[in-house]
Amino acid sequence: MTLHVSSSAVAKDRLPVFQTDAIKAITCSAIDEARTSAGFLLFAYVLMPDHTHLLTDSPHKPSKILQFIKGIVGHRVIEYLKLHEYASSLRKLQHEDWKRNHRYSLWQHDSDAFSVTSEATFMQKVNYIHQNPVRSHLVEKAVDYRYSSARFWSRCPSEDEPLRVDMDEIIWRRS
Repeated sequence: MTLHVSSSAVAKDRLPVFQTDAIKAITCSAIDEARTSAGFLLFAYVLMPDHTHLLTDSPHKPSKILQFIKGIVGHRVIEYLKLHEYASSLRKLQHEDWKRNHRYSLWQHDSDAFSVTSEATFMQKVNYIHQNPVRSHLVEKAVDYRYSSARFWSRCPSEDEPLRVDMDEIIWRRS
């Protein structure tokens, strides 16, 4: 069995950063870019208005994967906001200059990454991730939420999925 990592990234002050389809699409593309750059597999995800949940697998430490994801997503989203002159959104993400003169921060500085070491816990996390939009009353059924891997897990992905998952790469323990 492989070692799986569950990562959660929370937007700064739980701001609803991921509200528009444009920002969500940029975020999904950036997660895919981070996956390629860091060499991790993505098994499940959900992109909520103010946070994300990811279930990944990598030889790297969970904190390193989260660093790649937060870095690339943060950079892409902030560049989009600057390009489209979303001044009020940028003000909400602004902070005192720190580390390499960064003026904006998309993410909270803490990280919530941990190892998942059993198949039962893995499936519990997949279900938890997919039920987030239902619990938040964004949809009635998990498969109806566009920015989630629930359709993959239900074996009904659409042609234009915003982010693909690596379900075929899961190594299940043989009985």
